[in-house]
Amino acid sequence: MASHTDKAKHLKLPAMSRRSLLLALPAMPLAMRAMAQQAGAQPIPTTGLHSFELRVSDLDRSVEFYQGLFGCPVLTRIGDTVSLGVGNDGQYFTLAQVREGEQPNISNFGLRVPGYTRYQLQSLLSEHGINRTVDSFYDSRTSAMQRANMTWLRRLPGESDTMLADNHELFVADRDGVPIKLSSPDDCGAGDESCTPEPAPTEGLIELREINHLTTFVANYQLSNEFYRRLFGLENQAFQAQFPTLGLGNGTQFLMFVGGMQDGVPAQTGRIDHVSLNMENFTVASVLERLTEYGLSPRGDGEPAPLQHWVTMRMPERGGAEPDGTPEVYFSDPDGLHLQLQHHTYCGGGDEFGGTCNA
Repeated sequence: MASHTDKAKHLKLPAMSRRSLLLALPAMPLAMRAMAQQAGAQPIPTTGLHSFELRVSDLDRSVEFYQGLFGCPVLTRIGDTVSLGVGNDGQYFTLAQVREGEQPNISNFGLRVPGYTRYQLQSLLSEHGINRTVDSFYDSRTSAMQRANMTWLRRLPGESDTMLADNHELFVADRDGVPIKLSSPDDCGAGDESCTPEPAPTEGLIELREINHLTTFVANYQLSNEFYRRLFGLENQAFQAQFPTLGLGNGTQFLMFVGGMQDGVPAQTGRIDHVSLNMENFTVASVLERLTEYGLSPRGDGEPAPLQHWVTMRMPERGGAEPDGTPEVYFSDPDGLHLQLQHHTYCGGGDEFGGTCNA
């Protein structure tokens, strides 16, 4: 069989063209091998949602608001971030001061991945075609889409100023540039360190049970669902109209991606629209009463303003209960970020509490 060099000679191309061809030919099988490697990569097993982060304009105000409403203990105070506990299963959410030029937003969510080190996970991610970079690459001047399909370690502040410090968090960004934190089940927002909870100053009006789901707007919801199915082995749990919910953990938690059908690389970063929290003693009337008691007002016409609450009815054509739909309760925090509150059986499906899922 003729070699690549023999073939190049017989083509009688100029010297530079032959050199370019010789360089290009070996790259073709490498690319094919990379594609085959991704196709055969094993999913990374997860055991459910673990955390999320809100970037807020006034950290002290937000800590006071959420502790007063939910009675969440403080798990960690690190730099300009505070992590608050959710329920009794080690879940939490982090409140972080917005960076320069940044608007308040739901910046990332976390998944529990038991039994792996961060470096093992980065190797597994590389098998899925996700490349490593460094945290310092991401600042307020960097387009969020530049982090799509990348993984990095973020070093938490501490006594050591060296880059060899062990206390890191592992992130991976999906095809829409949305960051996901992958951590061990015993992570409490302090990286490798343990936490000593500080009780909330008040009991709170609403007792949270768990983080239930996140809904994210993306360029192509089908491709986003494929990304998460392939990377984490997730499966459909229910449908809301044409949009599937991807089940996580205990059968109630899920991820949901909604949006269009844009071809190719997303033109803009995905946006986490809201986080849903499950709670004890849920009825629509009682939740609205407690939110009103806390100083929130009913939403009027148009977009919700900060510190408002509202109810939408998810009708049967969107997977809600027959015949009148499943009520879904929302509120907006001091920065206008949207959160949802539901019964502890809510799984994104039908019946009064959204607890019937049989996709």
